[in-house]
Amino acid sequence: MKNQITKNHRMKTTLPRRPWLCSLLVAGLLPASACLAAPEDSKLAAHPSRLKFPELVFTPPQAAGARSVLSNGTPVYVVEDPSLPLVDLQVLVRVGAYLEPAGKEGIAGAVGSQMRAAGVKERSPEEFDEEIAFLAANMGTSIGDTRGSASFNCLTKDLDQVLELFFLMLRRPLFDEKRLEIFRSQVLQDLARRNDSTNSIEDREWLRLLRGPDHFTNDKVTKTTVEGLTREDLVAFHRKHFHPGNFIFSVSGDVKRGRILALLEKHLAGWKGQEGASKKIPAPGAPARPGIYMVDKPDVNQGRVGIGHTGVRRDHPDYFALRVMNQILGGGGFASRIMSRVRSDEGLAYTARSSYDFGTYYPGIFRAYFQSKSESVAHAATLVLEEIEKIRSSPVTSTELLTARNYMVEVFPRFFSSASQVANTFASEEFTGRSDEFFSTYRDKIRAVTAPEIMRVAKKHLVPEKLIILIVGNSKDILAGDPDKPQFSIGKLAGEGKIEKIPLADPLSLKRE
Repeated sequence: MKNQITKNHRMKTTLPRRPWLCSLLVAGLLPASACLAAPEDSKLAAHPSRLKFPELVFTPPQAAGARSVLSNGTPVYVVEDPSLPLVDLQVLVRVGAYLEPAGKEGIAGAVGSQMRAAGVKERSPEEFDEEIAFLAANMGTSIGDTRGSASFNCLTKDLDQVLELFFLMLRRPLFDEKRLEIFRSQVLQDLARRNDSTNSIEDREWLRLLRGPDHFTNDKVTKTTVEGLTREDLVAFHRKHFHPGNFIFSVSGDVKRGRILALLEKHLAGWKGQEGASKKIPAPGAPARPGIYMVDKPDVNQGRVGIGHTGVRRDHPDYFALRVMNQILGGGGFASRIMSRVRSDEGLAYTARSSYDFGTYYPGIFRAYFQSKSESVAHAATLVLEEIEKIRSSPVTSTELLTARNYMVEVFPRFFSSASQVANTFASEEFTGRSDEFFSTYRDKIRAVTAPEIMRVAKKHLVPEKLIILIVGNSKDILAGDPDKPQFSIGKLAGEGKIEKIPLADPLSLKRE
């Protein structure tokens, strides 16, 4: 329901000629370049750890230089890039599932899908699809929890034609009945398979536990709500929320600022924004009580586990220290503690990580997670909890700190790796109301994070007494544990607390036994 071009540069290197290298070449185990002779003055590092690189110098672009405002007050970010004869355009829309009326759950996703798929008033869906395909353009729409978007990519020479079609879709979607019926059928098939994987079950129950059962981010779409969606519902929802007062545009590529601004003025002329403030995005309810929760799925031999609690918003003063802390704890892949301990040291899971999401409109969620064999779930969960306690109680090493900070500083330019990313990033930041200073000071604030500060924020924001542990899998085998390692068990993790079993919801109705 809820819905990059990279350039690869090859650097040719040469190594001293060695007979054994050429033997490997003949065997097909090395590329030919490995046997080429190197210049006499070449210097190779004795170990990768001794490689030296010049300091990365990068100045992030400024949003003010890309921002314009149309005569109706709509912001537009334009980043020119004539390197390829292509244009990308995206409009962010203040709409989302949080605006769905009671009993009409799923309507936001339906509108987000059918605006593009179900034609426009001047053309049938088939005709509309054919015109876009003839112009070799990509065009799409979607609506998520707190934002919607519509976008296209096309050749510069076709910009006028594609923009005409784009605004027909944006302003006068047809919501064809036949396409809507196909959409309903596809969604119902998806709903029927909702319990097939432990991943979807875990995601659904995790949000219900952490944000309360009534929050709009919970999956509430059922067979009844899907079958009850009508064309008139979609038309009304679109008419209410899609207007210039809710738009922020970003444009990039082979197009001049003056030209695109004139075209947008033309297509938005006469389309009035609606009066009144937008509805406030609701905050979550109270999370479930701390403890262990289990969803039984007997037909699987692995358990999925999430361990966490409510976190903070992205404007919290501990934001940067928490990001570095999580990078060390479980966000840094193989360099992180949880991955090293659970996978590399013990071989209990293919991946084991943590995330510290920072909410934009309400507090985010801290979550450590992994998937392990049923009998080793308790062992792996114990190790994760030990790593959480360890980072709370003792300073991280200087190597860990340096690795995490350097990584986060060095990947920073990726936010601006293409003209499209620059324009879209600026539009997104205005959409969510973040200060322009964020990017200009980001690297300095990451570099300033210290080991004592990491321990301070870990102790403050990782609270074992508040942890919710959700386990999805074969409950019988998971509770039995590994007979060769009786020191690890779910019962011991629960302590004096009760293990609460969550009945598996019916996939179509979400009703529980």
